[in-house]
Amino acid sequence: MKDVYYRPDELKQSDLLDTVDNVKEGRTAEDLLFQVLVDWGVDLTLPIRRETVQGKTVFFVDDNALVACFDRGVTEDLVKELAGHEPLRVVFRDTGFASDDVKINVEQIFRQLSPTTEVKSI
Repeated sequence: MKDVYYRPDELKQSDLLDTVDNVKEGRTAEDLLFQVLVDWGVDLTLPIRRETVQGKTVFFVDDNALVACFDRGVTEDLVKELAGHEPLRVVFRDTGFASDDVKINVEQIFRQLSPTTEVKSI
């Protein structure tokens, strides 16, 4: 994550456009996944399965303990399919949604299809 993620109080107005995407350049999906695992205190030795779902890379940690997708262009159809797995937690890249509408609807979709899932965007 860019430094502003951890120290938002040091951000200046002139820096705002540089922080639209809060992920440091050159970070892979695996980098983001392991950062999320550490942040959430998930055991790093749990099995991780990488699948392609609707053309997007999705990580399944310990089957459904955590589902993560950091690709761009995430659609409502993909969100609904992931909600069908009823994971304990799901995480997306904040700038990864196909539109603002999809981003807004993610929590509602999970609330309807998998109400116990903790939803997060980084």
